[in-house]
Parts: sequence; structure tokens; C-alpha cells
Amino acid sequence: MRLHSECLTGDVFGSARCDCGPQLREAVQRIDAAGGILLYLRQEGRGIGLYNKLDAYALQDTGLDTYEANTALGLPEDARDYTAAAQMLTALGVRKLNLLSNNPDKARQLDDLGISVRTTVPTGVFATGSNVRYLQAKAQHTGHTIELACVAG
Repeated sequence: MRLHSECLTGDVFGSARCDCGPQLREAVQRIDAAGGILLYLRQEGRGIGLYNKLDAYALQDTGLDTYEANTALGLPEDARDYTAAAQMLTALGVRKLNLLSNNPDKARQLDDLGISVRTTVPTGVFATGSNVRYLQAKAQHTGHTIELACVAG
């Protein structure tokens, strides 16, 4: 099971600022090979929307990380809510799952919403010189399971 939050810049336009596009492609390949469910959630920019995300990009260009940029705009660091995902899974009869994610908040929210996450399976690490700072912020700030020890920034 993969919960993937929409990322127009990464998923469609191939932005190098994030790892969203490669994570989505990996999830599609893994689900194609093993079966499963992909829920593509309309939660652009950690739930802040496309226009705010573009404003946050401008702040990141001044040195703020992705979370600091959101809060500098007066927005939550991460406004995503997985209630709709839990409702969709319940409608599909899914009460237990293995979650393909590096984000511990997804598993925590699903568990709180009555969907039992048996195990969390990390995605690959798609680090580049353009996104390593972004990945470091995710690992350090919100505990994403991303191993960056061997990546040069």
C-alpha cells in the first residue's frame, strides 16, 4: 500500500528539488510486481497547496528548509490528514496493510484512524545534489527513515 501525496512539480514536471516523482514511480513498479493499492492524495505541498508551495520554494532559495519555509508563510509544517485515505481503505475492506513509506506520520495517522499498519516498508533513497538538503530536513525534522550517510551534498 502506498499513500502518495500529489506533487505536481515532482510527479509531473520532474523537479529535482524533491524525491516525489521517483518515489511514485518506485511505488507503481512495486505494486505492479507484487500487487497492492496506490492512493494518490490531493495534498500538494504537504497540504498547503500549489501556490503556497511555490512561495515556499522561493523562501527555500534564501536558505530556509522545507519546514521552515512553510512556517515562515504562516502555514503548518505539514498539513496532511489521512482521514480520507483511511475512509477509502475501509470502503475497500482493507483494515490491515503493509505501508510503503519513509514517513512515520503516515503510519501513525492510519493506526489512529483504525487502519492497522503491520509493517512500514521504506522506499528507496533518491538523493541527488539538488535534493539532499530537502531529504536531510525530512530525516532530521520529522524522522523520515532516509539513510543519507553516503550521499555527498
